[in-house]
Amino acid sequence: MGHRLAGYLEKHPELGRSVCGFVDDWKPLGNGVIGRISELPELARAGFVDEVILAGPHDREKTRQVVRAAQRLRLDVKIAPDLFGCEPTRKTERIGDIPLISLHEEQLPVAGLMLKRALDVVGAGIALIFLAPALALVAMFVRLDSRGPALYSALRAGRKGRPFRCYKFRTMVLDADALKEGLREQNQRQGPFFKIRDDPRITRVGRLLRRYSLDELPQLWNVLKGEMSLVGPRPHPLDDFSAYAIEHLPRLDVLPGMTGLWQVTARGDPSFQAGMDLDIEYIHHWSLAVDLRILLKTAAVVLRGSGE
Repeated sequence: MGHRLAGYLEKHPELGRSVCGFVDDWKPLGNGVIGRISELPELARAGFVDEVILAGPHDREKTRQVVRAAQRLRLDVKIAPDLFGCEPTRKTERIGDIPLISLHEEQLPVAGLMLKRALDVVGAGIALIFLAPALALVAMFVRLDSRGPALYSALRAGRKGRPFRCYKFRTMVLDADALKEGLREQNQRQGPFFKIRDDPRITRVGRLLRRYSLDELPQLWNVLKGEMSLVGPRPHPLDDFSAYAIEHLPRLDVLPGMTGLWQVTARGDPSFQAGMDLDIEYIHHWSLAVDLRILLKTAAVVLRGSGE
């Protein structure tokens, strides 16, 4: 039944589902079987899974094990039962000729998320219009201060780990990325995140821009494109993302943001795990009111000039 489901979904991409693989305690690995039931949490996180489908389960305890694991991971759970040729009497979903019964569904705040996106589009659009002269002036100073373009773009890990090109005003010398490896032993952050105080790659204008977070303003364009939000976990470079442990991946369940809870509560904390904990706390307790409070606190932090 699992292979029938997977085959149907593969032939109908318009349904918006793609199969990551099967977990099975009896079948050998391969032919779509990617692991055992006990490995479901790690496999689900690594594959950014949203839903688990139990295909014709016949072991009560293992079924309960899957359901409990999926609920802890905040995943939807559906079951494709063997109905012995009978039709279910309650409303179900169908994939081809196979009925799916929902055992657990995460309640997404759809209206709130739509309002969040509206806030992103309106806020970023208005900011870009009103700040256009200032942005042009900053770009001119960056070009005059050091050799190279005014804008810097690099790949960052976005929602579900999908890479996107993130924009900033250039605050470092032109060959900053090439010099990064030679400075890794001076890293003052704990974990995969890289940051050092008095980074020698930063230009004079760049230091001023970082102090007041002006270098982040081009990311308003990323917000308009739907790659970022005004508020969310900060996007990490791909080399930092490649060093994530499994427990770090939940921070990628949402769009990255221009500012976040970590930026307004623990900006100077060198602990990578502390930042991760704050990002997860933000995701689990998100609301529009939380976003608005973070935006107001961000304004205060920026005015204090506490950036590095």
